[in-house]
Amino acid sequence: MSDIGSNILKDGNSLEVKTGDWKNRRPIHLLDKCKHCMMCVPYCPEDCIIQKDNIMLGFDLDYCKGCGVCAKVCPFNAIEMKTEE
Repeated sequence: MSDIGSNILKDGNSLEVKTGDWKNRRPIHLLDKCKHCMMCVPYCPEDCIIQKDNIMLGFDLDYCKGCGVCAKVCPFNAIEMKTEE
């Protein structure tokens, strides 16, 4: 017997599962340091960097898991990780 959490009941429902609730840290975008180099974009494992026309606008915190990869790869230290309270 399996419980409901292990069953995929319909296709295409990944956007319905807001995995951002899992995080204990969240990224903070420091606009004064950001050069919009977009290094963070390809490294984000959840595609949570919001950007338009090569301008970094922020994070989709509904899906960000707080891994901190974006902060680690930012060459300008324009992303800090803040512990969730």
